[in-house]
Amino acid sequence: MGHHWGYLGAITAAILFGINATFSKIMLGYLHPLVVSGLIYLTAGIALFFVRISPLNQRILSLLETPTETEESINRRDIRILVLVIFSGAFIAPILFMFGLQATTAVNTSLLLNTEALFTVLIAFIFLKERSRTKDYLGITIILIGAAFVTTAGDLMSLEISTGIFGSLLIIGACLFWGIDNNLSKFICQKRDLVFITALKCLFGGLLLLMCSLFLGIPIFIPMITIPYLFTVGAFSIGFSILFFLFALREIGAMKTGVIFSTSSLIGAVFATLILNEPFTLIQMVAGVGMLGGIYLLYKEPRQQSRAE
Repeated sequence: MGHHWGYLGAITAAILFGINATFSKIMLGYLHPLVVSGLIYLTAGIALFFVRISPLNQRILSLLETPTETEESINRRDIRILVLVIFSGAFIAPILFMFGLQATTAVNTSLLLNTEALFTVLIAFIFLKERSRTKDYLGITIILIGAAFVTTAGDLMSLEISTGIFGSLLIIGACLFWGIDNNLSKFICQKRDLVFITALKCLFGGLLLLMCSLFLGIPIFIPMITIPYLFTVGAFSIGFSILFFLFALREIGAMKTGVIFSTSSLIGAVFATLILNEPFTLIQMVAGVGMLGGIYLLYKEPRQQSRAE
């Protein structure tokens, strides 16, 4: 059962994160990008801490219970890893991304963001020694290619590394740190209390980002109109998305989880079309179907193994 729930967790994380871009784009019209990131992560941390002290916490933890062995206590090693996860994925990566976004084009950013899945796969393969079958690598390749076409509407030639090269390098750097975060998180996703782990990551990441904003002299002012978007993105697109991402890491590993998570670009494109009336081309639709086919290849188990389960 853990195998199936792991895929469901990765897809749920991608769906929740997919709505992030549309609502964040609205908030960027009122707030500085660094402030938006800080407030989103802080909101996610606060929301998850409220969940943890509520009766809902035990229901969520019960929902995330699978045959996979989990650990109750958090030791010093876990704390050290969590600190690295916070710095890499909730502080350094968002800063690199926001400044990179300002220095390069939207097309460059959209395409280069897919290197997060690539870095996640490579790090898992080289350092964590994760291995898969041939059909899994085929599925991974299909998803990555599909993500590239979805985010650029097939206009791959619009990627101009020479234009805004510094910004492009910052985006790639952000994806590298998110890839490191994804793989490091595998060491703490074995903890039963994933709500607490996720809340700590988001809360401290948000506080660090807001402190950085204050240090740079960026005013922190929250217009009332942004509060609904802030809560939605913070609590669901970041908070619960990371929670389900960690659950998927526990069940199916960093390689598959990271690649499936890249389908958030497809969810984001569809959501932007519905909410912001942005175009969704035939090429994007075909690429999206291809990504779903790639997920099916990853999910499908050989008959003998399925019977053994």
